[in-house]
Amino acid sequence: MPSVDIRNLEIVEYTDALELMSTLQQQRINDEIPDTILFLEHPEIVTVGPRARNDGIAPPSDYRSHPVDRGGGLTWHGPGQLVVYPIIHWNKDDEKSVADIITKIESWVIAALALLGIEGYRDERMQGVWVDNKKICSIGLSFLRWVSRHGFTINYDTPEGRVENLAGCGLEESTTTSLRVLGYTTSREKIEAALRQSMSNILER
Repeated sequence: MPSVDIRNLEIVEYTDALELMSTLQQQRINDEIPDTILFLEHPEIVTVGPRARNDGIAPPSDYRSHPVDRGGGLTWHGPGQLVVYPIIHWNKDDEKSVADIITKIESWVIAALALLGIEGYRDERMQGVWVDNKKICSIGLSFLRWVSRHGFTINYDTPEGRVENLAGCGLEESTTTSLRVLGYTTSREKIEAALRQSMSNILER
């Protein structure tokens, strides 16, 4: 089973993360590094994907924002949210399409939440992972030669009202929230540990 280099970072400015991801993606394409996964958090910022730009959707004026090239619309980042960036060469038999890869990431998050006693699931309204009829995990990837950049987020204890006040990806306000608001107490460390524990079974890495 291929090994993965997991890099546990602290709070990283979004623009710095973009530069790091781009460098790592090229290194992975060149086989200079193994599959690499970044765990980190960002200061508050809303990333604006092509879907939002095409639809003329922008975040409220009191949110910092930054354009991105990954799929999707508006995505909130900030305190109380674990950000996971997989710089992975997706080349297994069940990774033949972007949809396959997103499904695999959803399965990974669902399996990790199950280890924490939280029931996560898919919802036809939008890709990602949902708990108690609310979205707590967003996924948006960009690929070059089937090596991914960007990734997914898990909201575990975000500031009250910030992610809820943002209508993103065609969803109404208050559809996206955090586990704490839903009554689940957990931490970044526990979620990271659960993702590590479930990685080999789901990602086969």
